[in-house]
Amino acid sequence: MYTLITVIVFIVCILLVLIVLVQDSKGGGLASNFQSSGQVMGVRKTNDFLEKATWTLAGALLVLSIMGSAFIQRGAEAADQSKVQKQIENAVDPTQVPSFPTTAPAAEEKAPAAQPEKK
Repeated sequence: MYTLITVIVFIVCILLVLIVLVQDSKGGGLASNFQSSGQVMGVRKTNDFLEKATWTLAGALLVLSIMGSAFIQRGAEAADQSKVQKQIENAVDPTQVPSFPTTAPAAEEKAPAAQPEKK
């Protein structure tokens, strides 16, 4: 159910963006294309439609957001620890890693022995 609500929210958001972009901030917008007197949808009706569509989509987005928050899965997963906390607890302790010698034994055998100076 949560996935369905999320998909519907995305569709409403896209429609809302498109409706807002069609409107003109100066009062023209889509209505400026319908200025002839013989049009069924005149300037006034187009502005009313865009305004009602904007308010309707905004209200739908609000309701869907509240419904989505109600359908978020809670329960067994919420009672468990977070995944980050599990990774922290299961991490390898760096003090438990075996320490390796700083010098290799082969390097000591190949090094020439220091000879005492002759006087």
